[in-house]
Amino acid sequence: MFRTVMGADFDRLHPELRRRFSVGLASGEACTGRGVMDRIWHGGRLVKPFLALGATRNILVPREGRDVPFTIENVPYADRFGRETVTFVRTFHLPGRSRRFDAQMVLSPEGDRVLDYLGTHQHLATDLYFGAEPDGSLLIRSGAHRFREGPVDVRVPELVGGEAEVRERFDEREGRFRIRVRVVNRHFGPLFGYEGSFAATYEDVRACGVRPGLRPVREEARA
Repeated sequence: MFRTVMGADFDRLHPELRRRFSVGLASGEACTGRGVMDRIWHGGRLVKPFLALGATRNILVPREGRDVPFTIENVPYADRFGRETVTFVRTFHLPGRSRRFDAQMVLSPEGDRVLDYLGTHQHLATDLYFGAEPDGSLLIRSGAHRFREGPVDVRVPELVGGEAEVRERFDEREGRFRIRVRVVNRHFGPLFGYEGSFAATYEDVRACGVRPGLRPVREEARA
C-alpha cells in the first residue's frame, strides 16, 4: 500500500522505515511499536470539548501528559469490502485510564493516496499524502476530511477541521523510531500533538491474527 502511493520515494526511506511501512498482506507481517511519548499536548481551552467528544469514538486524546507509555499496533487484514487495511491503533497509557486513537488505512481507488478512516465507527475519513525527506525520514500530510453517517456524506469545513503533519524517522544510535505528530487548525492554531520514540517488533500475521477489539465497530465503504 505505502510503496504504491510513494513510488520511487519509498526507496529513499531509511531501511527500518521501509520495513515498518511494508507491513501488509503481501509481507505477512504485523508490527507493534512500544515506547514512550515524551509529551502529549493540546491547544487552547476552546479545543478541549471537541477533543473530549472525539475521544468517545477513539479519535484524538483528551488529556495531556509527559513520559506516557505508548503502544502502536499495525496489523494488516482484509476488511468486509475486501480491501487491504492496516491498523494504526495507538494506545496512550495515561495514569488512571488508557486512551486510544484508532485509525485504519486503505489504498484509495486511484492508488495515489491513502484513505485514513478514524475512530471506532470510521465516521471521519481523510486523505493522506506520503513523502520521503532528504535524511530518509517520512513525512505524512493530511488532505481533505469527510464525515460519513448513514446518508450523510459531507466535507468537514476548514473552520472546524485540522491539518495533520506526521514526521517519523529512525534513530540509528538508539535503535528506535522517533515520531512527532502535530494537528493545526488554520483559524484557531495548534489543536493537538505528541512526540516521542518507540522500538518495533514484527510478527507473522498469519500466526498472530487480528486481536479482538482492534478492528472498528463499523466499516465505511465510501472513499
